[in-house]
Amino acid sequence: MYVAGIDIGSIYSKAIILKDNQVVGSLVKRTGGEIKVASQKLIEEVLMPLGLQAADLRAAVATGYGRISVPFAQKQVTEISCFGRGIGHLFPYVRTVIDIGGQDSKGIKIDDQGSVDDFVMNDKCAAGTGRFLEVMANALEVKLEDMGLLALLSNSPEEIGITCTVFAESQVISLVAKGRPKVDIIAGIHQAIAERIVSMVKMIRIEERIAITGGGAKNIGLVRELEKKLGSKVIVPEEPQLIGAYGAALFAQDLARNE
Repeated sequence: MYVAGIDIGSIYSKAIILKDNQVVGSLVKRTGGEIKVASQKLIEEVLMPLGLQAADLRAAVATGYGRISVPFAQKQVTEISCFGRGIGHLFPYVRTVIDIGGQDSKGIKIDDQGSVDDFVMNDKCAAGTGRFLEVMANALEVKLEDMGLLALLSNSPEEIGITCTVFAESQVISLVAKGRPKVDIIAGIHQAIAERIVSMVKMIRIEERIAITGGGAKNIGLVRELEKKLGSKVIVPEEPQLIGAYGAALFAQDLARNE
């Protein structure tokens, strides 16, 4: 019995294929401009190595920003529920999930079944998201994937305000013009993002243990800053970008079994 979980994000789309509760296929790729086309290409590519097509799936559940535009999905589930379900299945002892995506960040409180007790979300401003880091990397002429490691090299982080992405970008450009070391600017950016995220998540009363998901979880500098501000070690899944798709696949498995 093959089922699929599809997580269509604003920047990246993710897919997980389960067969009898085991992951047999996964894929992360850029979403692009047209969500319907992106979801079709995503499912084709993840199924191709398995010798399958979308018609061979017993069920498919879509989540994320573009979930309503996935034509082959039988059901849509919010990303909040999917992150809770995915983390709850992999790490039953986790009680708080911090998801750092391309265009938003979330704090989710879950119980021992992965059901959502409470959540908070920043989806009105890019500050505290992957998009913010991307803008800062461009301003600094540094590769986005290098930002986290560079942040760890600093001994004297700069103070960066991130109430607004445009103002923060101007501040970064100004600091570069003043000859401030890039590693110190990058460290300051990571500190500011971590502070903003932790401030938001405290609104739902953080409970240990804590897991970090989303593309932001791949940034070691951001993870370390979050740990400092949380006063606790955090759990980072092996593939943090795939947690929403994994949760969606678990919901798809339920759907198939209840047919």
